[in-house]
Amino acid sequence: MRRILSLLAVLTVSVAAHAGSTMTVRNGSGSSIGKIESDGTVRNGSGSSIGKIESGGTVRNESGSSIGKVDSDGTIRNGSGSSIGKIDKDGTLRNSSGSSIGKLDGCTVRNASGSSRGSFDGCSSSDHPAMAAYVFFFTPLHNQ
Repeated sequence: MRRILSLLAVLTVSVAAHAGSTMTVRNGSGSSIGKIESDGTVRNGSGSSIGKIESGGTVRNESGSSIGKVDSDGTIRNGSGSSIGKIDKDGTLRNSSGSSIGKLDGCTVRNASGSSRGSFDGCSSSDHPAMAAYVFFFTPLHNQ
């Protein structure tokens, strides 16, 4: 179930929707574990670049290799192109079988039971795609 919970994804990864601000990512205890910068650069808690979220939906690791993609309908695909999950327009996160595994609730990431697993400082609802991409591809908040 922990692995499934990490299958958080995005409707459409759009750095433009990120509105030019940097979001700080926090775990369930409130500790800073990373950032998403306005250009889509993803940084870990030490400030090192660990990847990028591109405006077309492709998510890349620190070496520039594609590690996944988010289709415009919210389908999440791994680096091989296989469907591994989905996010609904209301923020509900689903596994590859369509079962709910959590939700993006405002700036909070919740598991299937509704418990907070982390948050993003400085976000708005239009940032949900970038938030989910960070959680899914870079640092699953449920492991923090």
